[in-house]
Amino acid sequence: MQLEPLAGDALLTARLVGVGLADDPSDARLPGRPAGIEQPSLVDLATERLRAEILSGELQPGDRIVEDQIRRRYGISRAPLREALRLLAQQGLVEHLPRRGMRVTTWSPRDIRQLFEIRHVLERHAVLSALPLSHGEGEPLAPVRGLLADMRAAEQRGDRLAKDDAHRAFHASVVGLAGNRQLELALAPILLKLQLPMAVNLRRESEVHSPDLGLDRHAAILEALESDDAATVLDALDRHGELAYLPL
Repeated sequence: MQLEPLAGDALLTARLVGVGLADDPSDARLPGRPAGIEQPSLVDLATERLRAEILSGELQPGDRIVEDQIRRRYGISRAPLREALRLLAQQGLVEHLPRRGMRVTTWSPRDIRQLFEIRHVLERHAVLSALPLSHGEGEPLAPVRGLLADMRAAEQRGDRLAKDDAHRAFHASVVGLAGNRQLELALAPILLKLQLPMAVNLRRESEVHSPDLGLDRHAAILEALESDDAATVLDALDRHGELAYLPL
């Protein structure tokens, strides 16, 4: 996957002025400056492009992150790149090795299994807490249904990163049915660490079979939730196959 280079600071400023986001170059807010409206910064753009390269497999686990090469390729300065790397490290996608710099995070098979086990435990607890669903305030399954639709739409337009984001949000929305804020906070860092394994499982499943298979697996969870029967949902979660295409 070839990504377009980022604009440098001066070019980004000119672009913001040109599209009407700033009246003059001094008003085009760059990273670290307060802004009246939210707009993508060089940090945001660098973070998303690096994340896309990692989740797509262009950058593999264990690959070194050479700052000078990335700066030249993206056309940005050192400061926004380092902030992007800091944010990706918080997400568990890159890691710092003493005296060796940054690299794409490597997870052992045991780590990956344990992270999926934790996700599974939290999802099961959420289902047992949430069902039967209350329909007093709208349609409780609307977020789950909407995120499955987002996954399908992203697949149709070939946007893998958007599909990966909708995929994680789908699982977060299942846990969200319990209405337990602490449960959601417990799940959030697990899903961040599982970004790459979840993306790899979906991608390899698509390559071996078809993209429809992964979408159908998630549709099966939604269908089980629509039954409003906890045992049916737990069985669907047990048969979900989130590890089926990972080399563990």
